[in-house]
Amino acid sequence: MAVKLRIIFFCDCLFSTFTIQNCQIMKSFTMLPLLFLAFSLQAQVAFDEYFTDRTMRFDFMLAGNSSTTKVYPVSFREEPFWGGSLTNLTDPFGYGNFRYEILDAVTGKLLYSKGFCTLYQEWQTTAEAKTMERVFHEVATFPFPKNKVTFVLSIRGRDGNFSKLYETAIDPSSYFITREKPDGALAMRIIGSGDPHTSLDIAFIAEGYTRGEMEKFRNDVKRMAEIIFAEAPFDKYSDRINIWAVEAPSQESGTDVPGEGIYVNTALSASYYTFDVDRYLTTQDIRRVNDYAAAAPHDQIIVLINSPRYGGGGVYNYYSAVTADHALTPKVLTHEFGHGFAGLADEYYSSEVAYEEFYPLNVEPWEPNITTRVNFDAKWKNLIAKSVPVPTPNDKRYIGVTGLFEGGGYSAKGIYRPSFDCRMKSNQADSFCEVCQEALEKMILFYLK
Repeated sequence: MAVKLRIIFFCDCLFSTFTIQNCQIMKSFTMLPLLFLAFSLQAQVAFDEYFTDRTMRFDFMLAGNSSTTKVYPVSFREEPFWGGSLTNLTDPFGYGNFRYEILDAVTGKLLYSKGFCTLYQEWQTTAEAKTMERVFHEVATFPFPKNKVTFVLSIRGRDGNFSKLYETAIDPSSYFITREKPDGALAMRIIGSGDPHTSLDIAFIAEGYTRGEMEKFRNDVKRMAEIIFAEAPFDKYSDRINIWAVEAPSQESGTDVPGEGIYVNTALSASYYTFDVDRYLTTQDIRRVNDYAAAAPHDQIIVLINSPRYGGGGVYNYYSAVTADHALTPKVLTHEFGHGFAGLADEYYSSEVAYEEFYPLNVEPWEPNITTRVNFDAKWKNLIAKSVPVPTPNDKRYIGVTGLFEGGGYSAKGIYRPSFDCRMKSNQADSFCEVCQEALEKMILFYLK
């Protein structure tokens, strides 16, 4: 069994009230770098000893309001491909507002773990969540176990610590695990030829494309791939990235725009005006998204929407969404993929958002590219040159310089970002800043091993 150097984040504390900090989606979603970190020599489990090369999918529901969260199980499903790493099975980053772990039922050994965010926890920070309860469907995927395991779901509280929210036993031999094939999905590899286990696999799913528009979809996917490959640091690893096009035919073209009375019959039911923000384009049908994504090995999902309007969204380890034909699509695509892929936070602080009190100022956000200075030592402090003042003035003299600029995470005061401008701050930026590039590259390398 190979021994690997792994970073362990110690953030398991009891937290009695399940109030969540927001997650990362289109408009920024908060994440928090660990208050304590240490290096540990720890052996990863041998994949073939505990798993088969398929995927186990657990569908469940999150329900509650701004201060409470409950979990309701729905179903288990076997899917044909495991596209993830066979060696990097436990999450070293500590990102996300939720985390699930797969434990051996007999020994309690940790076999697999993953951090993620959801639309549900974003909704919890809206004004609506203070006056009513809602239910959101969720999906967790992991390698198909050979023997009985325990699934443990944890939630991050406003204090930044995780606490156990739900636990259930899973018997992989159960005849209640459904094994239907993906519903009518056709997947093809558009770019790349690498082994999915040692490549970054991105699955684009068609939304708002009719059967007669699938050639346009495939061409649009190629164009999106070129946009990603042109962006640092993805440009260095383009030969290690597989791009998949998953055809999900819609009855009608386009997408819903509720604020204008436009409703379209599409495969994934994507819609503008998420949480009543006109540019926020998402789908809440995460089950359907994963039904189609199962047609291809994948590490990340991008929903590509057949629309010329401006908009999109991105939720960490959930999915990213972007429209195909707006002039700013290249900027929106990379921005939203920064959220969905690497947990990058929004660095802007003046645009309209639906969230209230997204980041508590007395807690270090988990996202790698913002800080409240509670634990700035664990962020990008080491990248700031001695000649750069800290905090760094929001002054054009410091364009292109890594510093500590006040304003970010939807707040003009108390939250700091690494650069004057960055793709996570505005559409005017030419690229990701140094700190965001570093975070993206670490995530890329995680999938390539």
